[in-house]
Amino acid sequence: MPHSDRSRPYPLGFSTVDGRSNFAVYSETADAVYVSTFDEAGAETRTRLDQRTGHVFHGFVDELQLGSRYGLRVDGPWQPEHGLRHNVNKLLLDPHATAIEGQYAWSQAVFGHDMNEPEQRDDTDSAGSVPLSVVTDPSVDWGDDAAPRIPLDQTVIYEVHVKGFTQLHPDVPEEIRGTYAGLAHPAAIKHFVDLGVTSVELLPVQQFVQDSHLEEKDLRNYWGYNSIGFFAPHGDYSSTGDGGGQVAEFKELVKALHAAGLEVILDVVYNHTAEGNHMGPTLSFKGLDNAAYYRLVEGDEGHYFDTTGTGNSVNVGHPAALGLIMDSLRYWVTEMHVDGFRFDLATTLTRQGGDAELHSAFLTLIQQDPVLAPVKMIAEPWDTAGYQVGGFPADWSEWNGKFRDDARDFWNGSDATLGTTAQRILGSPDVYELSRRSPLSSVNFITAHDGFTLADLTSYNDKHNAANGEDNQDGESDNRSSNGGAEGPTDDESVNERRGRKRRNLLATLLLSAGVPMILGGDELGRTQGGNNNAYCQDNKISWFDWEAVDADLLEFTRTLISLRAEHPALRPAWFRQAPDADALDTVDVLRSDARGFDDADWENPDARSIAFVFSHTGADSFALLLNAAENAVEFTVPDAPLGTWELALSSDGDQRVSDPVTTLMVKEGSFTLLRSLAQR
Repeated sequence: MPHSDRSRPYPLGFSTVDGRSNFAVYSETADAVYVSTFDEAGAETRTRLDQRTGHVFHGFVDELQLGSRYGLRVDGPWQPEHGLRHNVNKLLLDPHATAIEGQYAWSQAVFGHDMNEPEQRDDTDSAGSVPLSVVTDPSVDWGDDAAPRIPLDQTVIYEVHVKGFTQLHPDVPEEIRGTYAGLAHPAAIKHFVDLGVTSVELLPVQQFVQDSHLEEKDLRNYWGYNSIGFFAPHGDYSSTGDGGGQVAEFKELVKALHAAGLEVILDVVYNHTAEGNHMGPTLSFKGLDNAAYYRLVEGDEGHYFDTTGTGNSVNVGHPAALGLIMDSLRYWVTEMHVDGFRFDLATTLTRQGGDAELHSAFLTLIQQDPVLAPVKMIAEPWDTAGYQVGGFPADWSEWNGKFRDDARDFWNGSDATLGTTAQRILGSPDVYELSRRSPLSSVNFITAHDGFTLADLTSYNDKHNAANGEDNQDGESDNRSSNGGAEGPTDDESVNERRGRKRRNLLATLLLSAGVPMILGGDELGRTQGGNNNAYCQDNKISWFDWEAVDADLLEFTRTLISLRAEHPALRPAWFRQAPDADALDTVDVLRSDARGFDDADWENPDARSIAFVFSHTGADSFALLLNAAENAVEFTVPDAPLGTWELALSSDGDQRVSDPVTTLMVKEGSFTLLRSLAQR
């Protein structure tokens, strides 16, 4: 075969070779692979990929051009008991598709097996019942776009949903609300900039599937943890429709956020896909090469090994699946200019043979990749089979669930919490220092998308998830919530005052602790979900931001906290050392309320509820943080000011006053006070 007629096995998916449309698909077990293109009338043209290199089928597809709609068909053995699920009658999504158009019409056609007899192949053609892949134009004028590259010690993450943030925003034009363009609107960006956050973490925006069981209940998958297209921006979030324009619109969003100095972090779901278990649909990977892309039960390959709770786990021990993830990550960095990733159930991605491994192929490949080295990597360090906080490499950060739990326990007045609270505020050295990792390994959070909002955490004792249609049985029963004296909304001013104070306490603990803080979007506004702590299926006013009901005082308080953190390095140390340490840039002194150091008996005292910290950074302002979680006011002996005098910086007690000089200070029950000692300017 002349060289000019030879197609290429790489890159996978669509590419151009000498002006011709090249296509490549990986499958170890297929007998034949076809690319099916569709014209405007829906007529199908099939082209067989007539060349093969290793396990990659490839060939030229002359009908495939920019804007083409297409799918894949794979012929091969149907032996589900051996993990083989090929079915040429099922139109499959291209794993490397950069855009996906259309939705699933849930019926027998979407399933490779007979739904009544799972071992039997179903030969119903799925064309017309499934979305199509779209060939997109990668060109865009990036202009002078540049990655902000914000250091971890200066990073404040804002977790937010693309649609929910602007769907009701009065200053965003109605036609672009709930879209990438809406999030790129100046009114949206102004909120991020005024608040002071540095990095916008988007809930999943890779193409995901609307679950059939939710649609049957007139609900929708709102969060998006049901991925099927690892290269494609989710089409429902595009103001231009899902015919390919979503790619350019997402790039414009990144450009706009970068221009405002904001990073873009993606919450990515590589641990599983929307194809579910052996009873799930055949949408892409199952029909391409089931055993290469999914972990199967050894000796029972008709079933899936699942550590995600979704029915399947991606087989990161196989080069095809691992290569797909790496290609996707590089694509989002190089082509879409994103600045980092938060990996959903990241522990599953480290399980090559079963156990979580620090030196797994997944982690090793990322660590040595020059494209990925500069971007932020954040792990959700657990899955259904294990908890791995502290178990990721030194250049990763991790969602620190211990911070969330211990901070809540402290402000709820739980017994014997001083020791763990001190560890969390100091950057969790009990978790990270033994492996020589800094506090910046810890992504601290009080609330996240999965659970109560901050307002609901302090307003409800129990979840209120009836709208999810599962008799309030879904979602975690959060025993760390506290309603301040009454369930739900109330006109009782004293109850609302206690709730507001606790919200400010929790935000202050988050933003005045060492590590990388993450705010759940809307917490600064007092956003409520009416007590729903599992709003994954609520694409409605339960989840959307209510811009008409903003807690302006809480918003201003949060802005002040973030500003203090940004302006003062003593409040965002890369490393802490106990004072006095003449060689340390950042020091901390941890004290009892009488300004004396703690001994072992103090830490073990179940009734102790108060603690003080003095934070110092060489040549900069110092701070004293006084925390009182007791049910009574506590008089603190104020430690000597490192730089002369103390002044009031912030307090959750609106009545707090500080005179000069101050030797003692009464801190109200369930409140904090932050003092500042000014360096010479």
